[in-house]
Amino acid sequence: MKKCLIFVFLMIILFHSIGFTDSVEPAEDVRTVTAKAKVLEVVKEEKIEQGSGMAFERQLFRAEITSSEYKGKILEVENMTTGNIAYDIKVKPGDKVILELEISDNKLINAYLADYQRENYIYLLVALFIVLLIVIGRIKGIKTIFTLIVTVLLIGKILLPLILRGYNPILVAIIIATVVTAITLITISGLTKKTAAAVIGTVGGVMTAAVISFAVGKAAHLTGMSADEAQMLMFIPQNIKFNFRDLLFAGIIVGALGAVMDVAMSIASAMDEIKKVNPSVSTGNLIKSGMNMGKDIMGTMANTLILAYTGTSIPLLLLFMAYNQSYTKIINLDLIATEFVRALSGSIGLVFSIPLTALAAGLLIGLKEKS
Repeated sequence: MKKCLIFVFLMIILFHSIGFTDSVEPAEDVRTVTAKAKVLEVVKEEKIEQGSGMAFERQLFRAEITSSEYKGKILEVENMTTGNIAYDIKVKPGDKVILELEISDNKLINAYLADYQRENYIYLLVALFIVLLIVIGRIKGIKTIFTLIVTVLLIGKILLPLILRGYNPILVAIIIATVVTAITLITISGLTKKTAAAVIGTVGGVMTAAVISFAVGKAAHLTGMSADEAQMLMFIPQNIKFNFRDLLFAGIIVGALGAVMDVAMSIASAMDEIKKVNPSVSTGNLIKSGMNMGKDIMGTMANTLILAYTGTSIPLLLLFMAYNQSYTKIINLDLIATEFVRALSGSIGLVFSIPLTALAAGLLIGLKEKS
């Protein structure tokens, strides 16, 4: 009996010493706070050799927090790098960085280096863009800024939240695209016949892109999950079961909207100017002029869409070339087929908007003869 009691006593001491008793206690609440900071100095840099020929670099630096409730606090942060340029961050004095702070019982217990601060450069670029719009465009520039703000709000406050709540992405994208088109063109050019023609051409072109992408994407068995971000949506805390193919088509609609709107407004505006200069021009000749202008615009704008989508895929294309992948394998990959459908559907919608805008503008603006 004594031996049993001694054994139990020793086991209690052993478990306590290795933290067993702590592990069954409820863990303290730890929250994470994102904060800005400035690197004051690099205290230490050293290489740490690991097995299998792996080596890490360890930085220890002092940083001053410049935001959040811990503003002004100076702390030491450990930073490990592995030689992977995609993820490694090596800091130097003066660098502005983002830290993840671990807080427990309102006390800062740890800090990790998350990334560089980049927002200031983004704000600078936005400011430059706004200044150029106002200086060159004047009233039109101010209207453009307004329409951009409205577009961002519609996407950020309506489009994305509705999709996140489970609404059909294609239907939501079409509605938002129509609203954005109407607000943008009416704000820029007023409630005129050329604006109505441009709206008709834009909506028609975008709808064409939507129908074609949906039909071809379904027939080609596109999954809509070729991007890493789409796959990550499967694990979001809202537990929404997305139709990833519909998300893909919604993205195609929104992506094509800007170029199609540009083409439609350019044609309608030019046709309106022709009518003002030559009021006696017939509706048929006006439509013909609109088609000729559309043909000139078509080549450059179609290239714009194709090059925009291709530009984002250059690293992937280089990988295929480096490993001598066969054409048959490449063209049938979900990722590549998705990009082809995305680019070509938008381009077809753009091309279709040309005759539609020319016809609508010719009929609407031509009515001035009877007024």
